[in-house]
This record gives sequence, structure tokens and C-alpha cells, in this order.
Amino acid sequence: MLIQPIPKQEHARPRLAVSSCLLGEQVRYNGGHSRHRYLTDALAAHVDWAPVCPEMEIGLGTPRPTLRLTTDTGAVRITTRDGDRDHTDAMEALADDRAAGLTGLDGWILKSRSPSCGLRGVSRYKGGMPVDRTGTGVFAARIRERHPDLPIEEDGRLNDPVLREHFVARVFAHARLRALLAGDWTPRALIAFHSAHKLQMLAHDPARYREAGRLVAQAGGLPRDELAARYAAVFAAAFEVRPKRGRHVNALLHVYSPMSRVLDEARRRDITETIDSYGRGEVPLEVPLALLRHHARGEDIAYLDAQTYFEPFPRELVPATR
Repeated sequence: MLIQPIPKQEHARPRLAVSSCLLGEQVRYNGGHSRHRYLTDALAAHVDWAPVCPEMEIGLGTPRPTLRLTTDTGAVRITTRDGDRDHTDAMEALADDRAAGLTGLDGWILKSRSPSCGLRGVSRYKGGMPVDRTGTGVFAARIRERHPDLPIEEDGRLNDPVLREHFVARVFAHARLRALLAGDWTPRALIAFHSAHKLQMLAHDPARYREAGRLVAQAGGLPRDELAARYAAVFAAAFEVRPKRGRHVNALLHVYSPMSRVLDEARRRDITETIDSYGRGEVPLEVPLALLRHHARGEDIAYLDAQTYFEPFPRELVPATR
């Protein structure tokens, strides 16, 4: 084959900021915790944590009076339940401090439904009465505003295997790119990095996959900092899109295409029938991926075997329903 082999991408170890209570720390308003077993029993072996508890860090103890989002003034504020203490300014200042001071992060995991950390569906009050459940925690909103390209998720959604897989894939992709750009990288190294991620990017966002390809084609002619910033932005935006079944089928066919020329008819039929079965929802994604990787290795097609699409994060973290 004429395709040049590319270096296999090793999994960089992500660093994640996380609500302390999700790791089992007893920092909640009632003195308890909200330990999330996926984080402590599975993900913890593969990441480094940067625990944060906004309410404790602005000086509130535990146990403490409950806080809520209020809209009495028109703006969203975070106050005590009786409204006699407003902690909005302190919470936003803390978020600014953590956004600037916690460097080298690959994502955030925050406590759901919290008036400080919840990303969506937080109850909002006016005149002491609930008005809706459309709020975002004050700390979470500020973090998302300061780092819009950084993966951020809340614990409740990580119970959904599809949403969890997407978040974990984003985190590990971000960590690999961060590790590359933190070193003495060259345009050639960035091109190799992009080549290894092409099929994974294609499954997430075909348009940005093409945009990134055009960008790395100019790698030798752009200033180093500009190239890094532009590629990182496109890369993050691509992985923000959750891949659907049809896009996975498209990526699988791109994997199959170069190997089809060296396989006999029986093996070609086996692969295409398996991809079709996945497309109909009859088998999980891991089945066609395992079959394609087997043949890529059997035919010594290094270009394909090095694709992060086959293993976007450590195999121990692959959901059973993938």
C-alpha cells in the first residue's frame, strides 16, 4: 500500500476538575457527600482530579443553610433560602479565580441540580416560590463562559452510557492534543497527530474534519502559535458534536475502503454485513470496530491500526452498550 504509516497515539492522562462531593468528600450542605461510583471506581484509575467545592471555598461551612437561585431583581442571583445573604459576587469571583488558576485541565465534572454547580435544570425562585427549572448554577455558568471549548458535564448525565462515552472521548482527545502542544512540537508532529485522529473526527463532525484537514495542509506556512490556536479550536468544536449512528457507519466505511483492496470476497462480505448490522442497530459499535481492527492488523495496515477511532480512550472505560 502507498499509505504512509503514522505514529500510534498513546493515551495522555487527563486532568479533570470535579465537584468534591462527587469523589465522596463530605462537603454538601447537610454534611454528606454525593459519591459517584463511575468516577471513583472506574474513571479515577485513568485521570488526575482537581477537586473543587465552590460553596466551601467561598467560606461557607458544612452543614450550612441551603442556597437557591433567585430572580427577584431580574438578574439570577445565588442566595440563602431566606434571602438574607447573597453570595453571587463571591461565587463569580471564585469561578474567575479557578478558571485562571486551574491550568492544564481537560474538562470539568460538576454536581447536577446545584445552585452553584448545576449545568441545567436548576430550580429558580421568585418571591420565595419556584418559577421554573431552567437555571444554571452561578459557578458553572461562569466556568463555561470562561472556557467554552473545554468539555464540561454533570454527574447525572454520566449515568447515560451514550453521553458518558461522548464526554470521555472528548476528555481524552483534549488531553492528547494538550500533551502534544505542551511539548516542543513541529508542524510534522501536528500533521501526524491529525492523521491519527482523522476517522474519529469524521465520526463526530465531517465538516470540521475537512476544515482541520485544510488547516494542517498549511502547517508549514503558518506562525506556530496561530496554527496551534486555530487547530485546537477546530479540534474542540469537532469533538463537541456527539456522533450519531449514520456518521459512525460513514467512518466505518472509510476504515473498510483501503483494506477492501487486499481482502478476499468472503472477508469483504463479512465486514460489510457487520457494518450494515450496526447501521440497523442489531449489534453494538464494538463489533464492527473489532472486526475491522482485526483485519487491519492481519494485513499490517499500520495507518488504520494507529487510528484513535479504534480506541478513543482506555478499553476499560468502554460502555457495555457501545
